[in-house]
Amino acid sequence: MNLLEDLRWRGLVAQSTDEKALAQALEKPLTLYIGFDPTAPSLHVGNLVVLLVLRRFQLAGHHPIALVGGATGLVGDPSGRNEERALNSEEIVEQWVSRIRDQVSKFLDFTSTANSAKVVNNLDWTQPLSAIEFLRDIGKHFSVNQMLAKDSVSSRLEAGGISYTEFSYQVLQSLDYLELFRRHQCTLQLGGSDQWGNIVAGLDLIRRVEAGSAHALTVPLLAKADGTKFGKTAGGSVWLDPAMTSPYAFYQYWVNTEDRDVINFLKVFSFKTRAEIEELEIAHNENPGARQAHRALARELTSLVHDENTCDKIEAASRALFGQGDLQELEEFTLESALAQLPRTVIDSVDSIPTWVDLLHACGVVDSKSAARRIVKEGGAYLNNTKITGEEFAPSAQDFLFGRFLILRKGKRDLAAVEYSKKA
Repeated sequence: MNLLEDLRWRGLVAQSTDEKALAQALEKPLTLYIGFDPTAPSLHVGNLVVLLVLRRFQLAGHHPIALVGGATGLVGDPSGRNEERALNSEEIVEQWVSRIRDQVSKFLDFTSTANSAKVVNNLDWTQPLSAIEFLRDIGKHFSVNQMLAKDSVSSRLEAGGISYTEFSYQVLQSLDYLELFRRHQCTLQLGGSDQWGNIVAGLDLIRRVEAGSAHALTVPLLAKADGTKFGKTAGGSVWLDPAMTSPYAFYQYWVNTEDRDVINFLKVFSFKTRAEIEELEIAHNENPGARQAHRALARELTSLVHDENTCDKIEAASRALFGQGDLQELEEFTLESALAQLPRTVIDSVDSIPTWVDLLHACGVVDSKSAARRIVKEGGAYLNNTKITGEEFAPSAQDFLFGRFLILRKGKRDLAAVEYSKKA
């Protein structure tokens, strides 16, 4: 398959301008870009959808530009929102620009002599513009009637109104495309399907100002089969920054993918070939309980976003937690990250430690202490992967891993953690 055919098979094409002309343009290396606004200290897995499309274009021989919106991040994109974004200070936006620049750089190749990637900041060409220059040279090319008709604006008007600040966002984004067209001969903008109106406005600006032509391609917003929002957990968004979402939690997000979503997610996020994904789909349909496709998805993405060594440690921790490896061989940070996802209780002394039964009940894994005693009697009680045979068994200070943690297991799958935290 060529690149467009592959993207279409993966479900990564929503809209495009003149697809036949775009296909012809892609027969030779072209320059393309995607923009990322610094609305948070980190990108999240939703951003990863389009970022990996940019990577696919580079792997196919094209020249990628990742634009980090130091200017547009100060204004706020109204797309998909029913209220104004909170405006962040210039200092905060500058910090976030730096962090996101580093993040996007991990996914692109800057060393290639043939099609090296670039990262740019739209503040570089927006900040020098005076208000008069912006209105005379750029604003005069925009019809307010057309701007009002765009979905992101009309939905806000229906919901109660929109400020001039956010109304002007599409003008700033269009200016980005014009500047990249001028500076880098960029002729393709990628984005989420909710950005279609802004991207097309950029094409129109290029035509009006430079009498040039360019292309647009959008990617569908990813949805989950059960209707819940992709990229969200009970704890919030799944971030690419390991300080905001631990690598272990990141891995678990993918390995716990719903069966109905896993093949689709492999198509969207994986760089495996069509044949490899179809082989995983056959294995998944024949034996979904083996979770072969889930583990393949989790391993590839964790290795890509973090690194392969980190992924190895996470998989070792996952095996060890369920009695298939040595807990003593794990690193403290990896164990701590894994236990952060579990039901837990905290004790402040190791002089008189409660019994295993009391601890399991305190973690909320069972409704009553009698239920915990029954688990012991039935042979399903474990402490740090060692079977507990007595109902009155209480751990000792020496049982705490790294002097901090106990791992309780009920049967084969249900885990809980006990943390020792000294009184202040």
